[in-house]
Amino acid sequence: MAESFKVAAIQMDCALFDMTINLNKAEELIGTAANKGALLAVLPELFNTGYGVEEYDMELANTIPGPTTNQIADICKKRGIFVTGTQIERAGDKLYDTAFLVGPEGLVGIYRKIALWGGEADRFERGDQYRVFDIGFCRIGLQICYEIGFPEGARILALQGADVIAYPSAFGALRHYAWDIASRARALENGLYVIACNRSGSEKGGTVFAADSRIVDPKGGVLASAAKNYDVIIAEVDPDKISEQREAIPYLRDLNRDLAANYLRTV
Repeated sequence: MAESFKVAAIQMDCALFDMTINLNKAEELIGTAANKGALLAVLPELFNTGYGVEEYDMELANTIPGPTTNQIADICKKRGIFVTGTQIERAGDKLYDTAFLVGPEGLVGIYRKIALWGGEADRFERGDQYRVFDIGFCRIGLQICYEIGFPEGARILALQGADVIAYPSAFGALRHYAWDIASRARALENGLYVIACNRSGSEKGGTVFAADSRIVDPKGGVLASAAKNYDVIIAEVDPDKISEQREAIPYLRDLNRDLAANYLRTV
C-alpha cells in the first residue's frame, strides 16, 4: 500500500502591491501547515502582490528563479515542505501568470497559465505546456484559477500521471457556484485529489473573492474547506483511494483518446 500524506490549502487576503506583508504572512501560514504535518501547501493566485495590480504589473513582476521563489525556497528548506502558488513572472519583455513549485531543494518547476480570464489577456502571455511534477510522495499537476472550469486541462494532467491537481486561485464570489461544482467535478472525473486554494477579501472596493478554499477527494467529496478569512486547511491524501476510484468508475481507461483528440483539433 502507498503511504498517505497531508496537504494544505492556505487561504489568505493579500495586500495590494506589498510583497513584504504578503510574503511574511505566507511564511507564517506555511509554518502553520508544516506544523500540522502537511508535506505540500498551496497558496492563492498572485499571493505576493494581490490580483488587481495591472497598472504596476511590470514593476511588480519577478523572474523565476527570483526574489519570491527564493524566499519561498528558504521557507521550504527550513520547514521540509513543498509549496506552490503564483506570481507575475517576467521573462524578457513578456509577463506571465505563473505557478511555481518549490521544495526543500529549491525550485522544482513552473506552469504558465494557459486559459486567461477577461482582462488577463491584456496583461499576460499564454502558456503552452501542461506539466506534471514528481515530488516523490506524489505526482502533482498545476492549473490556475479560471482553469478549474476547463476539464481538458485536468484530464491531460491525469493522463500524464497526476494524482493531485493544485489550483492557486483568485476566484470571484459572483461565480462561486462554478467554483463549487467545478472543483468537485475535476476530482471525480479524473479520480484524483484537488487542492483548490482561493483568495479571501476584496480589492479596490469592487472585486470580492469567493474564498471557500477546499480539498476534494477522488469521489468529489469535500474533505476540508476554509471557514475564515485567513485559514490553513489540512486533509490526508490516500493514494489507494485514487486507484480504487479509477477502478470503480474507469473514466481514464475508457476514454477514446484518439477520437477526442481528433475532435478537439477540428471543432
